[in-house]
Amino acid sequence: MSAPDSGWQHHFVLTNDIRLHCVTQGEGELVILLHGFPEFWYSWRHQIPALGRYFKVVVPDLRGYNYSDKPASGYDLDTLSADIRGLIQGFGKSRAHIVGHDWGGVIAWNLAQKFPECIDRLAILNAPHPQQFVKDLIGNIDQFRRSWFLLLFQIPALPEWLIQHNLKNFVQNLFREHAIRKAAFTTEVMNIYQNALAKPRVLTAAINYYRQILSPQAWLQNREEQTKLVTVPTLVLWGEEDSFLSNKLTQDLDQLIAAPFQLKFVPHCGHWIQQEAPDTVNRELLKFLRSSEKLFVKKR
Repeated sequence: MSAPDSGWQHHFVLTNDIRLHCVTQGEGELVILLHGFPEFWYSWRHQIPALGRYFKVVVPDLRGYNYSDKPASGYDLDTLSADIRGLIQGFGKSRAHIVGHDWGGVIAWNLAQKFPECIDRLAILNAPHPQQFVKDLIGNIDQFRRSWFLLLFQIPALPEWLIQHNLKNFVQNLFREHAIRKAAFTTEVMNIYQNALAKPRVLTAAINYYRQILSPQAWLQNREEQTKLVTVPTLVLWGEEDSFLSNKLTQDLDQLIAAPFQLKFVPHCGHWIQQEAPDTVNRELLKFLRSSEKLFVKKR
């Protein structure tokens, strides 16, 4: 692989009636890194050794991805959040620092709303708050244009067929073409992602995340959760040139967080922030997770 893996260990952990495959490194306080679509634990390859010097780092393949179980259901935010709460308990802890990117960040936001007692600190990388995203998807033409594929993903079976029959180009376009710092995505990295997505049932599971978030049940849940504030210290890192998510999604986040809060933009960086700017992300995460100082609200 294209990153040092000295000291990494692979585990399967039973949580919420499924098995999640995890990569771990280090000892100390628990830090869980949650990947996005259509990735797997490998997207955190640059963060694992850096954080593993100070923490017990656990990086799961989320439900449906790579080597984790791929059930037909359970892709709603509450079930996905319960997977992670059970993962924390599976490592003998009651609390953890949670870091999430893209879909992993959406799960992390929801986890902080539903189970704040199991989170010490929350770090979000280019991932919209669920309530903010739904609101902007309806009222923000720019975000709706960026999210057109959500509508395609609602069609049963067709998206999987289209992607499967054009998988190499799909991976190339999604990662390298949408990255600002394209050197992050070498041919080797592209092949690793392509092989992970080619595993049976992975594409259907990954797309089910999008099908579920636009379901009637999800819309109802979204309305019910609107009054729940995040009550744990929170850091938001955002690649400033994200082609999938508008920077407007970061506006008014301080109104959704009743705790110390930081918002930091990373210039000349796209959606794949921890892979495009790993040194910056590692530095900011370590500063945030190891600091005992109070945080502050920083507006753009």
